[in-house]
Amino acid sequence: MKKGKKEKHFIQKASYEGGMEAMKKFIGEHMVYPIEAKENEIQGVVTVKFTINHKGKVIEAKAIRKLGYGCDEEALRLVKLLKFKIPKNKGLKVLFHKDLNIHFSMPNTTIKTVKFPQEIQYQYTQKQKTTSTPKEKKSTGYTYTINI
Repeated sequence: MKKGKKEKHFIQKASYEGGMEAMKKFIGEHMVYPIEAKENEIQGVVTVKFTINHKGKVIEAKAIRKLGYGCDEEALRLVKLLKFKIPKNKGLKVLFHKDLNIHFSMPNTTIKTVKFPQEIQYQYTQKQKTTSTPKEKKSTGYTYTINI
């Protein structure tokens, strides 16, 4: 008679559906870079400590390593949007505590302004190259503004 495989831990941990890569993708898609941080060219990491209830919802979040300029509030907003998968823990309603580092880095854009005689300005922006799927419309990556 074979014995069943014994679980390694008594309490199974909460996990994000799709793993860490899916969480990074979700955060990247939903992040709105704060205007104040963009104006002051602020970059860095905000560490958020949060609590997940027995239903997989984030019920409490606190920034423990702060950056300021609106980045802390944006990190808390993003964490509260996350939904986790909770395993069956022998009928127990368990609260899970996790830490998450959210990286804020300036979008990779370059803005150059060239002045010509007779008060003509030429401005162009070179955006970071992104990979596109066949469904997306391909762009050249340049935006032109001419003021006369």
